[in-house]
Amino acid sequence: MIFIAGISIALFISFLLISKKNKSNTDQLLITWMLLTAIHLFLYYITYTKDIFQYPFLLGIELPMPLLHGVLLYLYIATVTSQLPQKKGLLILHFFPIIATYLYLITFFMLSVAEKIYVIKNNGAGYELFSSILSTTISISGAIYVLWSYILLRKYKRIVHNNNQESKKVNTKWLQLLIGGLGVIWIVVIFTEKEPLIFLSVVLFVFSISFYGIKQGNIFTLTKSDNPIKTQSTEIKPIQKLQKLITIKEVPKEKYAKSGLKEEASEKLFQELTLLMTHKTIYQNGELSVGELASILKVHPNYLSQIINEREGINFYEYVNHFRVEEFKRLITIPKNQKITLLSLAYDCGFNSKSSFNRYFKKSTGQTPSQYAASLTKN
Repeated sequence: MIFIAGISIALFISFLLISKKNKSNTDQLLITWMLLTAIHLFLYYITYTKDIFQYPFLLGIELPMPLLHGVLLYLYIATVTSQLPQKKGLLILHFFPIIATYLYLITFFMLSVAEKIYVIKNNGAGYELFSSILSTTISISGAIYVLWSYILLRKYKRIVHNNNQESKKVNTKWLQLLIGGLGVIWIVVIFTEKEPLIFLSVVLFVFSISFYGIKQGNIFTLTKSDNPIKTQSTEIKPIQKLQKLITIKEVPKEKYAKSGLKEEASEKLFQELTLLMTHKTIYQNGELSVGELASILKVHPNYLSQIINEREGINFYEYVNHFRVEEFKRLITIPKNQKITLLSLAYDCGFNSKSSFNRYFKKSTGQTPSQYAASLTKN
C-alpha cells in the first residue's frame, strides 16, 4: 500500500542521513523530521486499517503531531540560511502548543481502554471543543510556519542576490521544494477533512524530497569519500586577484564609500579570512554561506562581502570556489585518489552539485574536470 511505501522511504531517508559522516545541525533536524513523518504515517496507517485498537496505548498519540511539522520546517530553513534568533532559548516557545496539547491529553490517556476506544469511535465524544480548537490551531500553525519559512527564504535570496546564480540555485531549490511541499499539504489540510487525501499528500511529499535528495547526490548521502583524505599537508595559496582564472570587474571605490569598515580593520579581517581558508579548509563545507562565514569571523556579512569584493574583485561564491578548485587539483594528483570518482573528489572539496563543479572548474582552468584529469595522465 502507498502509505507503507511512504513510511519505508521516510525511514530510508533517515537511515541515509544517520549514516552520513560529519552531520550538520540541518542533517539532525532533517533526521528528526523524517522519523517524525514515518511515525506519523505509521500511526495513521494502523488507525486507517483499525489495527490500532489492538494497541490501545497508541490511541491519541498522533493528535498533536501535525503541530510539529511546521515548526521543524521553520527550524530547518532558519538554520540553513543562518537566520535563527540569537537567543536560542526562545526556540522552546515554538513547542509550547505541542506540549500544552499533550498535557491536556493526559486526561484522555488515563481513561480505560474501553473508554478510549469509545471516544475514538464516536468522533471524539466528550472532547468536541478540544478537537475543534486543535483542528483550528493545526490549520493556522501550519500556514504561519510555511509563510514564515517562505519569508526567510526570500530574505536569504535578497542577501545573496549579488552572488553567483548557480550557487543560489543549488542552495535554494531544495528549500523551495520543502516549503512548497509542506504548503501543498497544508492547503489540503485547510480545504478538506478527508484524512486519506491529507496523508496521501504527505506520502507524495516524501516521494518528492527523496527523489530530489538522491538525485542531488549530497543531501542524504555521504559528503566525504570512504577514504579519508588529509588536506592539511599542502597549503593553498591565497588568491591574489586571479587575473588568469576569472574576469575581474573594476570595483568603484564609491560603492563602499559610506561603509563603516575602516582600513585597518579591513586589513586585519582579510588576514583572518585568508588564514581561515588556507589552514582551516572551511571551504570544504558544502553548505558554507556568507552568513555562516561572517559568523565565524564575528563580522557583519555585508563587511565580509565588501572585503572580498574590494580585495579580490569577485563575489563570495567565486572566492570560495577558487579554493575548492585548487584543492581538487591537488587531490587529483595523489595516487590513491585515482580510484575515487571525480565527482566524489569534488564533494570532498566542498562542491555541492555536479553542475556547479563543472561550471566553476572550467571557468577557472579552461578545461572540464575530465579533460584536466586526462591531461595529467598524459604528462
